Amino acid sequence: MKVQHEERSTRKNDIGFFEKYLTLWVALCIGAGIVLGKMYPSVFRFLGSLELMKVNLVVGFFVWLMIIPMLMKIDFGALHQVKTHTKGMLITLIVNWAIKPFSMAFFGWLFIKNIFRDYLPADQIDSYVAGLILLAAAPCTAMVFVWSHLCLGDPYFTLCQVALNDTIMVFAFAPIVGILLGVSSLHVPWGTLLLSVLFYIVIPLLIGQGLRTKILKEGGNEKLETVLHFLHTPTLIALLATLVLLFGFQGKIILQDPWVILLLAIPIVIQVYFNSAIAYALSLKFKVAHCAAGPSALIGASNFFELAVATAISLYGLDSGAALATVVGVLIEVPVMLSVVEIVKKTKGWFNP
Repeated sequence: MKVQHEERSTRKNDIGFFEKYLTLWVALCIGAGIVLGKMYPSVFRFLGSLELMKVNLVVGFFVWLMIIPMLMKIDFGALHQVKTHTKGMLITLIVNWAIKPFSMAFFGWLFIKNIFRDYLPADQIDSYVAGLILLAAAPCTAMVFVWSHLCLGDPYFTLCQVALNDTIMVFAFAPIVGILLGVSSLHVPWGTLLLSVLFYIVIPLLIGQGLRTKILKEGGNEKLETVLHFLHTPTLIALLATLVLLFGFQGKIILQDPWVILLLAIPIVIQVYFNSAIAYALSLKFKVAHCAAGPSALIGASNFFELAVATAISLYGLDSGAALATVVGVLIEVPVMLSVVEIVKKTKGWFNP
């Protein structure tokens, strides 16, 4: 029954009105944040000063509102189904943890530190690269269900790969980020990084799974879906509020050099197509079913941008280039991922039935 419920639940995850026009909402938040930051700078300075152990309390609250409902959806009891698509799962893990973070570090070095260096603020170069690394260091947790559904992916496989990736993320996120920041000659604030993992992964995961268990015991799957539906709106409001706050601090930089966003977007877009192509090509070579190849390509391309934004703020600050780089990932998420979905759908004939 649990598996059947997860299939029904996942199949309902068609792209909603807000998600479909996420790029538009992010663009509006950019404008609102810049205007409000210019009109009320003292308010934004006050909000930015509300910190506890390098964690901004306002952003932390908003991020928890975004992350906890996502983690409530994950059924870790489904991990035993990994054996259904063993080859597809191995490809997912290789791309997500052995290729994706390292390829983004390379693209960050290539584009930000070399090709675009003369066109970006010199004092933010390293921070931009750090933001790109953070963006690629954790695979998507929520939107991948939508992308998988749109390309007719196997809901069981999608659920398993998300649950497995989230389990690995608890232990691998901090070491991978630390290694790549070090390789990129960037300062690694290990204390803050580990605190971010605790605050933005471990604690929300425990809360989310605790709430999931409690709700299922009290009212079953129907009540869980009702609660998640109720939390959907607060989650969206939290995302928009976080973006407005970020751009309230970033407005001066953007007004001085609006091309920064475009230049940051280029390596992110290349990264999406690069990793999705690797996962898709490996699936084709090793004869993985299309219903698993599609989700593998999509989770290999998308990012857990909520975690990336929160960690960038904790490590480098609200007004940092790292925070801006992670937000650019939010800006381009929907149009780029929808294009990957279309490619996956149109190439279904490459795979055996």
